[in-house]
Amino acid sequence: MKQVKDFRIIETRHYNNMYSRLRLRPADSSELPEDIRPGQFVQVAVETPGVFLRRPISINDVDYSANTIDILVRKAGKGTEALLSMKENDTVNILLPLGNGFTTEGDVICGRLLLIGGGVGVAPLLYLGRALKDNGAKPEFLLGARSKGDLLQVAEFEKIGHVHLSTEDGSVGEKGFVTTNSVLDEKIDMIYCCGPSPMMKAVASIALKKGIRCEVSLENMMACGLGACLCCVEDTVKGNVCVCTEGPVFNIEMLNWK
Repeated sequence: MKQVKDFRIIETRHYNNMYSRLRLRPADSSELPEDIRPGQFVQVAVETPGVFLRRPISINDVDYSANTIDILVRKAGKGTEALLSMKENDTVNILLPLGNGFTTEGDVICGRLLLIGGGVGVAPLLYLGRALKDNGAKPEFLLGARSKGDLLQVAEFEKIGHVHLSTEDGSVGEKGFVTTNSVLDEKIDMIYCCGPSPMMKAVASIALKKGIRCEVSLENMMACGLGACLCCVEDTVKGNVCVCTEGPVFNIEMLNWK
């Protein structure tokens, strides 16, 4: 069930000058929604001049025992800059949970699972990996970035499963894009992917050629998060659909990317 509530920032971690993780807890001490799924997102209200719309941000992690939710924020404009300038104990208003998430149960998680993320696209994969592990799977991660300093949350991912790395400059892991990482030459049964659109389309192409089931989380521009504004429309085999309500997670067979 969707909720709108104030959250208090209880911890901020800055990974570099572009990316930070905010850990949030309901300001009124109420419990988090019970049905938050990996791959869903939130809409954050930002109170700053010139910013009128909520900002959509992927759910990075959820800890029900601590009653906290994490979001990974990339500094991209006035809204996110204002959000990242907030201090611990400040409050933000959030609409959650929104969209549809990744598949985390059933026969598809019985094989070898590879979770691929590039840049801030790694954000939803942490909670996804944790959920898959809790359901008995053994997720592996393939994380990519321009250089070692741009990689995010590697230590957190390593606590969940084996991590493969790709950097464009070769400063750590294999040199090149995630699509050229040698792990993709091995047998993979299921791929989950989030990152820049060109990267996801390249991963989808590989998955289609090899007959690997693949789900991707799209990052189309969103305004309302509720399917009303139609600015996040994606062309699918069912016609144009709103990513915020029908996604953001799609099986690649549903997308006209072929």
